[in-house]
Amino acid sequence: MNSPPLTDLSDRAREIFRLVVEGYLESGSPVGSKALAGPKEDGGGGVNLSPASIRSVLAELEQRGLLAAPHTSAGRMPTDSGLRLFVDAMMQVAEPSAEERAAIEQRIAQPGPIERALEQTSALLSDLSGAAGMVMVPRREPRLAQVSLTALDANRVLAVLVGEDGQVENRILALPAEALGTSLEQASNFLTAKAAGRTLAEAAALVEREIASERSALDEASRDIVARGIAMWSEDASHRPVLIVRGQANLLDESALADIDRVRSLLDDLENKQSVATLLENAREAEAMRIFIGSENRLFSLSGSSVIAAPYRDAQGKVVGVLGVIGPTRLNYARVVPMVDFTARSLGKRIG
Repeated sequence: MNSPPLTDLSDRAREIFRLVVEGYLESGSPVGSKALAGPKEDGGGGVNLSPASIRSVLAELEQRGLLAAPHTSAGRMPTDSGLRLFVDAMMQVAEPSAEERAAIEQRIAQPGPIERALEQTSALLSDLSGAAGMVMVPRREPRLAQVSLTALDANRVLAVLVGEDGQVENRILALPAEALGTSLEQASNFLTAKAAGRTLAEAAALVEREIASERSALDEASRDIVARGIAMWSEDASHRPVLIVRGQANLLDESALADIDRVRSLLDDLENKQSVATLLENAREAEAMRIFIGSENRLFSLSGSSVIAAPYRDAQGKVVGVLGVIGPTRLNYARVVPMVDFTARSLGKRIG
C-alpha cells in the first residue's frame, strides 16, 4: 500500500488530516467540516478556516486516497492508506504510565507455569487495548523422559509421552491389528531409550536414521509402530494450535452493531488460529514490531481489521514467540503500540 509522502501535503492539509484521523480514532465516526471549524474553546477543532475552505481541503485529501466519505455521512474518515501515513509519519506515541507498567509486570510475573503467564498476557493485552489479545506460544519442545505404548483396541494404541519437566501428553496412534503384544513393549523400550533427554524432533531424527541404516534391533512389527508414531507426532506438532486469543467479546462494542458483518468476518478469522499464527510469523521473522492495517493483509481484508504485533525474546535475545492485539482499524495506535512493545519486553523477562 503506497501513501503519498507527508511533504506532498501543505501545512493546513496536514493539520486537517491529523485532526480527522485523531477524531475518527477517538470516536469511531466520520469527522465533518463543522467539527473542524472554529476555536477549540467553542467546541471546534481549532482550524481557522471557513467550513467551505475545510471542505475543499477534505476533498483534496480524499482525491489523494487518504480520506473517504461514507455514503451515510457528510464527514470523512481515514482510508487504510491514510492510517498508514498517520502511523508511520505523524503519530506521537503515549508511553505507558508508571502505574500501567507496574500492573503489566506484576500480572505477568505471577507464579505458576509459563502457560498461565501466556494466557495472562493475552488477557492483559485485551484489557489494555479494548480489543482482542493474542500470544503465540514459544516453539520450545520439552525434553522427553519416557515413552509408553498401550493397546486401546484392535487398531488403536495410546502413546504417553512424559517430559523431563513432568508434563504428560497423550496421543492416539492408529495401527494394524497385528502390531500388538510384545511389539508394543519392544517399541516402547526402544523409543524411551532413544528419546530420553531429547526433544521429540531430535528423537525422531535419531530413530529414523537408525531404522534407515538397519542398526536397530527391532523386529518388523516394532519398526512399523515406531515409524508410524514418529510420523504422526511430527505432523501433529507442526499443525498444533500455537495461539492463545482472549477478549473477542471486546470486538462486539456498540459501534460494532452498525457493521456486524465486518465483526462476524473478524471473529471467523480468529477461529482459524493457524492462519492468524501464520500472520504473526511475519513479525517473528522481522524480529521487530509490525503493524498491519486493514487490507494490507489478505487474511483480514474483508473484516477491515488491524493487527499490532511484537516478538518477545528469551534471556539470550532469541525470538521465541509473538504477541499482539487485533481489532478494528480505529485502534488507539498511539497508546496500543508502546503498550504492546512494553508487554513483549516484560514477557521476555518472565520467559527467561
